[in-house]
Amino acid sequence: MNPRPRRLKVLRWMPNAWLTTAGPADGRAIYLTFDDGPHPEHTAPLLDLLAEHDARASFFLIGQQIERHPELARRIAAEGHTLGNHSFSHPRFETLSLRQQFEEIDRTDRLLTAINGRERHGFRPPRGVLSLPMIARCIRERRRILYWSYDSLDYSRRPAGELLDVIGRHPMRPGEIVLMHDDSQLSLDLLRELIPRWKAAGFALRALPTLD
Repeated sequence: MNPRPRRLKVLRWMPNAWLTTAGPADGRAIYLTFDDGPHPEHTAPLLDLLAEHDARASFFLIGQQIERHPELARRIAAEGHTLGNHSFSHPRFETLSLRQQFEEIDRTDRLLTAINGRERHGFRPPRGVLSLPMIARCIRERRRILYWSYDSLDYSRRPAGELLDVIGRHPMRPGEIVLMHDDSQLSLDLLRELIPRWKAAGFALRALPTLD
C-alpha cells in the first residue's frame, strides 16, 4: 500500500490555481482534510480532538449531510476549519452528465454559503473522479479543485495498527494534503496517535487556505 496516489505524477503538472495537490509548505505545515461528513456520531469527537491540539483542518461536506446535520456544519466553520464542497449526494460522477455534476456542486455551494457567507468553495470530486470536461468547466468558472497528495487509506477499514505502519513507512512531507474521512471511528483512532507524532516532528496542522 502506498499513500501517495500514482495519478499525482500527472495531476501535479496542472497549475495549482486549477487543481491543488499540495498546500503551502512554509512552517512545515501539513493539511488534514476530511471527506463525507458531517456525521452525527463521528464528526463531533473529531472536532474535540482537533481543538485539544489547537489544530485546524478542511472538511469537504456532502450537501445531504449538511441538510441533516446543519448544527455540525456550523460548528466546523465556527471552530476555524475550512469548508469544502464534496457534491450533494456523493454519486458516481462518471455516471452523470456534466450538467448533472454541476447541479450537485452548485446545490451544495448554496448550503455552504448559508453557513460561512462565502460565494464559492473548493471542490473535491466524490472518489476523486476527474474528467477533462469537468476540469475545463471548473477552470472557466474559476472553481478550484482541491485534491490530495497523501491518502491515509482510512476508508479501507483495515486495522488502525496496520495503517499506522504504512504511514510510518511513508513519512509526511511539508505541504502534504492528507485525505481522511469523518464517517467512521478509524480516522479518530489514527489521529490520536498521529497528531502527537506529527507535532513532535515539528509539523503545524492547518486548514487549506480559503479561495478568493
